[in-house]
Amino acid sequence: MKIIDWYILKRYLATFFVMLLMFIPIGIVIDVSEKINRILENKVPFLQVMAYYGDFTIYFANMLFPIFLFLSVIWFTSKLANNTEIIAILSSGISYMRFLRPYIVGATIISILALLMGFFFVPKASKGFNDFRFTYLKKGAEVRKNIDVYKQISDNEYIYVSSFNYMSKMGVNFSLETFKDNQMVSKMNASTIKWNEKDSTYTLSNYTKRTIGKMEDKIESATEKKFKFNFKPDDLTPTIYAAETMTLSELNKFIDNEKQRGSGNINAYLVVKYKKYSIPISAFILTIIAVAVSSMKRRGGMGVNLAMGIGLAFTFIFFDKVFGTLAEKSSMSPLVAVWIPNVTFGILAIYLLRNARR
Repeated sequence: MKIIDWYILKRYLATFFVMLLMFIPIGIVIDVSEKINRILENKVPFLQVMAYYGDFTIYFANMLFPIFLFLSVIWFTSKLANNTEIIAILSSGISYMRFLRPYIVGATIISILALLMGFFFVPKASKGFNDFRFTYLKKGAEVRKNIDVYKQISDNEYIYVSSFNYMSKMGVNFSLETFKDNQMVSKMNASTIKWNEKDSTYTLSNYTKRTIGKMEDKIESATEKKFKFNFKPDDLTPTIYAAETMTLSELNKFIDNEKQRGSGNINAYLVVKYKKYSIPISAFILTIIAVAVSSMKRRGGMGVNLAMGIGLAFTFIFFDKVFGTLAEKSSMSPLVAVWIPNVTFGILAIYLLRNARR
């Protein structure tokens, strides 16, 4: 790499990390001002609060990293343009695409960091962040899907619970249906089901079981009876943010298990998985857009470029949130929904780049 490449690359990385260091403390201050009353009311231990803000830093940086990257590239590229440095670089015979090389190298470094963070560090931070919120700040909020729980627990067995209280480990209106060759062979019912931590069993009250025979059915009943099933309360009602707290390998296993059990939240889990790949790719797209927008000297200077950048950055975040929600709440393909922002802004990047080259 030439001296000018190192110069641009160092400015790219330095501005990005300085932007992070500037905005993360602002985010922490705002969060503290919003939550300090509830933290004091609930007498949260100081070490728990410190751990929460450590997780908050990683969670916040990962969530808003596209905005930080976009604004940092616009900031220092606009300064280069205002100082006529870009004009000097291009006048020396360097093509616009060659001028982009250090930006692409910088985007590659940032995208690799984002990929590693998403695979290994963000899941742990997300767990700490969400556990703290629902333990101390949102007591009583719905953390798990616990109404009309319907799951496939094996190739031939399906369970249903009309409601399940995770705190008491008790469910109401339980049924287990067993099939063979697409024919029901037995059905078990109970008014309540309760998890026993000591021996990892379930106690069914007002239990009945109907076994379907060729000539006549066999019925058995009991006021109370214990069983050992191949599922646990965490499998029955995983937390609504469970997918966010898993590494990639754990998430893949979790999704496979939930598919076998017929979970209704599969799309939400797939959105989390696909975003681990789509967010790093956005580093390239947003870098190209930022350079194309800010590499020209404009009337109004850096302010105009920053205004355009902020508008485009928040539009990208808006697209990402809207289509992610659509995939979770509708029949829209999660893969398509996650990649629509990148594809849309990728087309915009090509258009702006062609204009900038002229």
